[in-house]
Order: sequence, then structure tokens, then C-alpha cells
Amino acid sequence: MILLRPAYALLAGLLAPNAFAAEPSTALQLNDSIVTADREQADGPVHGYRATRSASATKTDTALSEIPQTISVVPAQVLDDLGTTRIDRALDFAGGVSRQNNFGGLTFLNYSVRGFTTGELYKNGFAINRGSYSAPDASGIERIEVLKGPAASLYGRGDPGGMINIVSKKPQAEAFTQLKASAGSWDRYRSSLDVNAPLNDEGTLLSRVNLAVEDNQSFRDHVGSARQIVSPSLSWQLSPDTRLQLDSEFSRTESVFDRGIPAPNNQLGSVQRSTFLGEPSDGEIHNNNQMLQLSLEHYLNDAWTLRLANHYAQGTLQGNSSEPSRLIGDSVSRFYRERNFEWNDSISQAELRGNFAIGSWQHQPLIGLEYENYRNSQKYPQSATSLGYGLDIYQPVYGQAKPAIVNPNDFFEHVESYALNLQDQIAFSERLSGLLGVRLERFEQTALNRSTRVSHEQSKDVATARTGLLYQLTPQVGVFANASSSFKPNGIGSQGTVFKPEQGLGYETGLKLDLFDSRLGATVALFHIDKENVLTADPNSPGDNIAAGKARSQGLDLQFSGQLSDAVRIIGAYAYIDAEVTEDNRLPVGSKLLGIPRHSGSLLTVYQFQDGRLRGSDVGAAFNYVGERSGQAGSDFELPAYSTLDLLAHYQASDDLRLGLNLNNLFDRKYYERSFNNVWVMPGDPRNLSLSLTLDL
Repeated sequence: MILLRPAYALLAGLLAPNAFAAEPSTALQLNDSIVTADREQADGPVHGYRATRSASATKTDTALSEIPQTISVVPAQVLDDLGTTRIDRALDFAGGVSRQNNFGGLTFLNYSVRGFTTGELYKNGFAINRGSYSAPDASGIERIEVLKGPAASLYGRGDPGGMINIVSKKPQAEAFTQLKASAGSWDRYRSSLDVNAPLNDEGTLLSRVNLAVEDNQSFRDHVGSARQIVSPSLSWQLSPDTRLQLDSEFSRTESVFDRGIPAPNNQLGSVQRSTFLGEPSDGEIHNNNQMLQLSLEHYLNDAWTLRLANHYAQGTLQGNSSEPSRLIGDSVSRFYRERNFEWNDSISQAELRGNFAIGSWQHQPLIGLEYENYRNSQKYPQSATSLGYGLDIYQPVYGQAKPAIVNPNDFFEHVESYALNLQDQIAFSERLSGLLGVRLERFEQTALNRSTRVSHEQSKDVATARTGLLYQLTPQVGVFANASSSFKPNGIGSQGTVFKPEQGLGYETGLKLDLFDSRLGATVALFHIDKENVLTADPNSPGDNIAAGKARSQGLDLQFSGQLSDAVRIIGAYAYIDAEVTEDNRLPVGSKLLGIPRHSGSLLTVYQFQDGRLRGSDVGAAFNYVGERSGQAGSDFELPAYSTLDLLAHYQASDDLRLGLNLNNLFDRKYYERSFNNVWVMPGDPRNLSLSLTLDL
């Protein structure tokens, strides 16, 4: 791998703009698969709830029915119908995706796919989870694609359960402007604007700008947030065979850090859902992000396409918080923390894609180079944890003097990675197709404790691979199987110990179904995933770790979506996941993995009127079930199962005006959507109502 570094350095020099040279960084990019109007766009708009093509799973424009892997696609229509502005709710319909730590409500930090928690989040194929990226906003999202199982052979380091890729809205050929406004319970207000405009008469230069502004309070005492976001994009058809695509995003978010409520004696319900155990005088955390993605795609000839792309992101997070730590009787101890985070990330890619035949076999090879450079500065000085700065969980009294800062907590991390991707999609016959892929990656990390001036380094050379086969039994039924691997570097120990990276191996087999004259698509799959080299306690050295832990997840994954008729659209999922610790020196063998329900399911159905005065209007319902799950790793604390029912309706008042109503949690179920331990438990929203207006200008 070291011999490849000059090539990566040249790639970075060719692709990275000079303005970014001082602070390079890393990311991944999904290819945009059209360069002329008559070539189908894999990541374009979806009508109804069913998507038929994807570029995320292979980085090539491929029909979902031809990919030997489970891919869940949640289109923007689901976000619109649910009236949600964050992706958490939409992912309930992806199947097997669970909510995990969200960093006190500031970010979309962690989620689980098929039993394994990860922080990897992508946009247009580039990693955007570096640093403290704020939660993605619905205003710029065209669709969300969830790849099930290890994705490291294409995207590099990550956990073996799967990953999420957000596909952003792209400029369109026809001009339009759409205004949306909404108001809801607890003084939640939001407005957004989507402006699409061709910039020349030939239609070769297209632009689109999405803007959103919101000001939200919540059912939680003293907790609120505000956001401003603008996402300009540009598409320039330089020639019939060459296209330049620019996507950008600039966001400002202010929100109160909120860890939720505790569970005394591991029992929930005694503490009111609205109780806030931070400190109102701490104010808001300010999170600012800027992102720029640039890709150039050129058709060399009918068989080969070259793509060059760069992603650059930077951000800051600043603010203070008082955080509960331990539950002692009817009180929680707390500590006070100040945050000043800065990060930047740059990713450069070069990809060559082909399409040719050798004998009777049709090949679609992909050869890719990638270079990432990521820098992260985190300063979070904090006080000691004390009960004297604590609160009574039933009758909190705020306003105590801030405790003294005693721990400087000043760290800097620098990561560089170099990768070579090789992949081939092979059509052996009209019915049998396969996929082979491997990624060779070198990972280099430096971690500096600036308060002690102690620096540690590690570097790893890793190969990850995947293989899959799909056989089309009938035009409506395809059977598939795959195997793939993953890796994720472990952190550097406090004594400079360099651990082996976590490694995962996943197997999957299932059916892809095309039903009711292609009006409904479905995938049902069985999976088994093992992960090893998980950090655990060193039995021979108390206080130290070793990479000796293991975990396993297995189960059933079912998902479906479609447009059953002109009037009815539907999307749903069910997952059975058995995820547990299989070897560990801290946790009992057989312990459930944190936050993973054994059973979960969802269903969203909408009926749209086709005739009469209500033509274009619709009504619908969304049901969601989440089973019992571990609320704290290695303990008996569990979050109870819950189910919610949401109702929705939209009235098409005229061709240009649409009014909407969303009634969420109809039966006002008391539920808890995520936790980290029995002190940090986040309750779900009580029954709430929102009204919306959509105006086509």
C-alpha cells in the first residue's frame, strides 16, 4: 500500500482546490450516473414510494433487482407525507435501523443497522459524519438509501451492519419554485423554499437552491432549537459527454444540550417526560457547517466513463452544558463542560467505469482511487462530577454557581487514508449475475493530547472484500446471496497502545420480488454477521484494554414499497434481530447489544383521491412498532416496547396550493426512543399536531 502513496498524493493535488490545501481532509462520493438528458439518472426523483435503481450499492447506475444485496430506499415523498424534517423518522421504514446516541440532541451521531451501531453517514457517497455534523435536514434530500451488511469494500472503514447514504436534490430541466410553511405543537415553526432555474436558453446550465428556516420549542422544559440552512447546487453540461456537478450546504444550528431523564431503580415512568436536568443558564450550543462537493464526469466512449470528484467540509461547535452523570437516590450528580470543536475533512476520488463483453459474459468494472485527509480539534474543559452541583430529579432547582474547571481535555486528531477500489459486476447470462469487489486501504492516525503534549500514532493496511450472486428464477422472483467484510480502526490506548482494528464478516441470502405488475417491490433476507477485536478489559492488566471482544447479530429482514394503484402508495418493513455479545471480559456473554429490539416493524399507507372535488388530496396513516431493547450495555435495564400511530391528510385546494395536517402519536403513548444508560434516557414526543402549507409559485 505504501507504494501507492505517490499516486494518491498526485490525485489529491489534481483534485483539491488551492483554497483547501492548508486544511485537507477526507470523504467518499457517490457517482452521479447521467451526463446527457437521454441517460437515466439512478439517483433522481422517485414517484410514489418505490425506487428501481441505485448508485449507492455499486457506485454504478444499477437496477435494484440486479444487485445481490439488500438496499432500502426511502424517498423524499415519505418525508413529505410524514411532515418530518429529520431523517430519524423516515428511517423507521428502512427496516432494522435503530436510534442510538444523538449527542444530547445536537447531531445524528449514531444509529444501528442489523444490530451493530455505527456513526458512518454519507451524502452523495461522501462521508459527512466527520467532526460533529448537525442532523441532516429534509429540505435538500431526494432520497435515503440504506445498504444492509458490510459496505467497506466500497466505502472503507465502518461497522458491519450497514450504512446510510443521503442523495441530495439535483437541478432539473424545468423551472419551478415551491414554498412550504408549517406550524405545530410547542411553538414549532418552519418555512422552506425550493427554487429551480435553468441559467441559459440551451438548458445546459441548471441551478437549484433549497433554503429552510426553523424555530422550535419542545415538550421538554427549557429545550429548544433553531436552524438556518441553504443548499445551492449547479449542473453544467459542458458537452454531450461531459458534466460538471456542484453541491453545497451551509447550515447554522442552535440547540440546547439535553441528555433526557433518568430511570430510578431501572424503572421508567416516575420522572416526568418534560423534566430537564441540564442548566437553563448554559444557553445553546452553536453548530455551524459548510460543505462543498464537486464532481466531473466524462464519457470517454460508449464503454468507459471517467469521474473525478472532491468533497470538502468544515465546521465548528461551541457552547456550554451541565450534564447529569450518576443517579444517587432522588438526585443526579452533574458536571459542567465547555466545548470548542473545529474540524475539516477533504476527500478526493478518481473512478474509471467500464462496460464490455468477454465472450458471453458482460462486465461492468470499476477502478477507483481515494484519498482522505481529516483534522479534528476538540477542546472540552470540564469540572469534576459532584452531587453538590446536582439536581433533584423530581423537583429540580436551577441556578447554582458554575463549578471550577479542573480537567483541560484538549485533543487533536489527524487521519489520512489511501484506498484502491476494484469491482466487477458480471452478467453470466440473462438470469445469472454476480459481483466481486475488493478495497485496499492504508489508514494513518495521529492522536495528540495537547494538555500533556503526549502524541500517539497508528497505521494499518487493510483489505476488505465482497462477493455476491443473483439468479432470476422468474421475471418476478430473484434469489441472491453474498458475503462481505468490514474493518474499523480501534482508538489508541491511553498508554499509546495500538489495537488491532475491529473486523466484521457478514453473510446474507434472500429473495427479491417484483409483484402486482411491478407495482410492489419487496426484499426478504436472512443474515448473519460476526464482529471481532472489540475492545474489552485486559484481565492481566487492570484498567487497560485488549482487542479481544466479539459480538454476533443474525436475523430476518423484510421490506416492501410500491404504488399499488394510482391512488394507493405503501412502504413498510419488519426486522427480527438477535444481537448479542459472544466474548467479552467486561460484559456477560449473551448480553444484548445496546438499543437493538428483537422485533420491529413499520407501515405507511396513503390514499390519494383521483376524482371529484378532492382530486389530488390524500389521507394516510403510519404505524411503528419497536420491541424491548437493552437500555444499558451489560445490565438488566431495558427500554419497554412501544407502538405509535400517526395520521396525515393533505387537501389540494387548487393546482398551486396544498394544505396539510399531521397528527402524531394519536393515542399519546408514553415511550422512550433511545438511551445510553439509566441516566441518559430520551423520551419520545407526546401527541402533537402540525399544520402545513405548500405553494407552487
